[in-house]
Amino acid sequence: MGFGFRSQSPVYNVISYEKIVSELQRCDVSRGFREPIVSQVPRTAVNWDAMCPQELGSTISIHPGGCYSELLVFCTAARQHLDAISDLPRDRSRSCYSAALRALSHKAVQLTPRRWLNLQEYQSKKLMADHGVTVQRFFVADTANDALEAAKRLKAREIVLKAQILAGGRGKGVFNSGLKGGVHLTKDPAEVGQLAKQMIGYNLATKQTPKDGVKVKKVMVAEALDISRETYFAILMDRASSGPVMVGSPQGGVDIEEVAATTPHLIFKEEIDIFEGVKESQALCMAENLGFKGPLQQQAADQIKKLYNLFLKIDATQVEVNPFGETPEGQVVCFDAKINFDDNAEFRQKEIFAMDDKSENEPIENEAAKYDLKYIGLDGNIACFVNGAGLAMATCDIISLNGGKPANFLDLGGGVKEAQVYQAFKLLSADPKVEAILVNIFGGIVNCAIIANGITKACRELELKVPLVVRLEGTNVHEAQRILKESGLPITSASDLEDAAKKAVACVAKK
Repeated sequence: MGFGFRSQSPVYNVISYEKIVSELQRCDVSRGFREPIVSQVPRTAVNWDAMCPQELGSTISIHPGGCYSELLVFCTAARQHLDAISDLPRDRSRSCYSAALRALSHKAVQLTPRRWLNLQEYQSKKLMADHGVTVQRFFVADTANDALEAAKRLKAREIVLKAQILAGGRGKGVFNSGLKGGVHLTKDPAEVGQLAKQMIGYNLATKQTPKDGVKVKKVMVAEALDISRETYFAILMDRASSGPVMVGSPQGGVDIEEVAATTPHLIFKEEIDIFEGVKESQALCMAENLGFKGPLQQQAADQIKKLYNLFLKIDATQVEVNPFGETPEGQVVCFDAKINFDDNAEFRQKEIFAMDDKSENEPIENEAAKYDLKYIGLDGNIACFVNGAGLAMATCDIISLNGGKPANFLDLGGGVKEAQVYQAFKLLSADPKVEAILVNIFGGIVNCAIIANGITKACRELELKVPLVVRLEGTNVHEAQRILKESGLPITSASDLEDAAKKAVACVAKK
């Protein structure tokens, strides 16, 4: 059970009630209706303000790759309201619904992206249990004695002991204590204490951790259950459906992408109405498709509805259970899951976001996050300072193509402030591997002059010792170029990305 990172930073849009109303009006006029009917959709058609962060007033924030649910609430309520109060053709009221969705394309404001939430397995299992979802009985321990006592309290026929780190591949990992495997099964509670002694306080290295591994601070002591059959079940926000969907397969416990590629007829998909939720008939149909029979079918349907309730209550963009299995004793259990959260909902999910485990991050990543910077360390010597995840990846690629090696992936994001530029340079210049810094900024909503002022301030106050190559393009670029030129600092300007990469690589080659 774990929580994955998204490889690219989400782009956040702030969309106001007024913007959607404007789009509805535009739709009415473009379709040739003499009198716009949007005025008949009062703000009170839904409790708009209750859905929105107070600090944003009458706006909502949505990322285009994920959760549309709150916009859908307004748009669908508006459509239903129109259907109820007028004799208009249904296609006209639905056109308003479609038009409101198109308001997503209006990027009123772009906010700085944030790091996606990561929780430990025991934390996510507790969330599921708190919402009535059936999981294995478990305890969490941070000492060997606590692990031993937990094993005794479980009174289970068999016990599974799991090291709690965020990386995958724990079962095949190796501890620097000499113990092999971060997951162990035993029927003897006393053995749990002995195993925990070799886990807690030691580093566990897996295929997903750094070479030296990650220190284990806690272990989960859980009841081990036999699985007689494994299925796959997930609820996620789906762009094509403009809302949540259920996806299931009777082939669980394996890579679902492989199942979809080799046996697509075993993948079942069901759209969920955002207002009605999962109907009993839908849950039973999905349970049947997953192969549950007899009393287990109703039990699986109940678990599906509880998972959807969890999905809504915690503002998830995805709840994926694999395996969603049955035991020989006739119990339907969620054995392992991955949950992704909508970062836009942090303001109302404070308790969940407070559980975010950052202890396994590199210290420099945590420091960068304080200033809304996304930093990933690499093994090269040319530091990259870029705005936007896509541009950052392209910059890393072009450095490599020109014979260099990027030292990091640093995404400045969209809502750039001068102080962020300074802190970014402070982080980069503190890395002993860095022999040159390449700044590559494309100013769409980013003001290049702010970047230029931040660069000059950082160079002077930090007394930058490594070569600096700067490529700026976009908003206020001429003013930015003037600031850099008149600074008197040894800054190398580049005309485009190719030119910038060649100059950065050349700076390193001279050393």
